[in-house]
Amino acid sequence: MLPTPDTSHIPTSLVYDPVEDSYLLLDTFSSPSETAFLKDHFPLTSPSAPQSPSPIPVVLELGSGSGVVSAFLASNARHIFGRPVLSACTDLNPHACRATAETIRKELSQRREDGAGDGAGVFLGVCNADLEGPWVSGAVDVLVFNPPYVPTPDLPVRPDTMRDSADGEEGDRREPTFEEEEYYLGLAYAGGYDGMEVTNRLIERLPDILSARGCAYIVLCAQNHPEEVKQRIRDMGAEWRAETAGTSGKKAGWEKLQIMRAWRVHQS
Repeated sequence: MLPTPDTSHIPTSLVYDPVEDSYLLLDTFSSPSETAFLKDHFPLTSPSAPQSPSPIPVVLELGSGSGVVSAFLASNARHIFGRPVLSACTDLNPHACRATAETIRKELSQRREDGAGDGAGVFLGVCNADLEGPWVSGAVDVLVFNPPYVPTPDLPVRPDTMRDSADGEEGDRREPTFEEEEYYLGLAYAGGYDGMEVTNRLIERLPDILSARGCAYIVLCAQNHPEEVKQRIRDMGAEWRAETAGTSGKKAGWEKLQIMRAWRVHQS
């Protein structure tokens, strides 16, 4: 069993604490069926030129929160992908950005101390941004998203108490208000209508975000109507595929969860 990264340092009043959905992602990525898919999908050499190495996969996690998933992927890259990867993250919550960076730093440092650093990937950094933020079109090979999937009447609204400087040095020196804490935590779970308002935005962007060989892993709950979501992906074109890569198989907390894998195949 692969070790779970340490997240004991995260401020749980401001950053989503890893629970069943995060651990389901770890279990899915480390399962024999998914490691086999990823190793086949990202071979060491180019299929068209077997003597040439294929590009190193770029892994981007959106809404990384504590950073536990990206730390797990980066530190176990050779086991999961069969090769090193380049990984990066985004999150709209600046406190989550800092937590992610520290989680990954600690995990990669620990792996080096344990003598297992040669199996790790390279962490490029974390960006305080909405969804993919500044990433250019077609740059992402593996996209990971544990979205705010809980159905709620509305999406979180940024409190009036938050100033533009609140996420910078001045904001770091003061305690967040209760409203700010509620807002930051709400970003992690509140998904609006059917819990799909943020996920729908991401699905619309998938053709532009993913590289030609790219694939996306997205957490869905039963109230998101996952079969309809997968069919929506397939309806994007004959080259698109969408399948269940992992499932809780039981009630995970209050909701049955699954991990959807969406990707494109080359048509002959």
